[in-house]
Amino acid sequence: MQFLYEPIGLSHFLAVGAFLFVTGIVCMATKRNALGILMGIELVLNGAILNFVGFASPYFREDNLGLDGHLIALFVIVLAAAEAAVALAIALNFYNNHATIDVDKAQELKG
Repeated sequence: MQFLYEPIGLSHFLAVGAFLFVTGIVCMATKRNALGILMGIELVLNGAILNFVGFASPYFREDNLGLDGHLIALFVIVLAAAEAAVALAIALNFYNNHATIDVDKAQELKG
C-alpha cells in the first residue's frame, strides 16, 4: 500500500492514458453500433490528451511556460466536440432512414 502515498508522476499519467487508449481501441473494434464506436473514439482521444498533459508537467520545463501540452489538449477537446456533433448528426440521420444504427447496414450509403 506504499504506492498510494507516492506523489503522482509521469508514469502514472502514462499508465492511465495508455489504459484509456487501449480501452478505446478495444471498444472501437468490438462494438457493432455507431454510438459504441463513437464512445471508443472519445476514449482514444482522452487517452492522448492525458499523455499530452502529463508531458506538460512542470518537472520537464525549465525556461518556457510549458503550455504546449495544455494547448494541444484544448485543441483536441475542440476537435472531439466537433467530431461528436457531426457524427451524432450522421447517426441520427441514418437511424431516421433505416431504423437502426448497426454499422453493417451502412453499406447502403454509397452515393
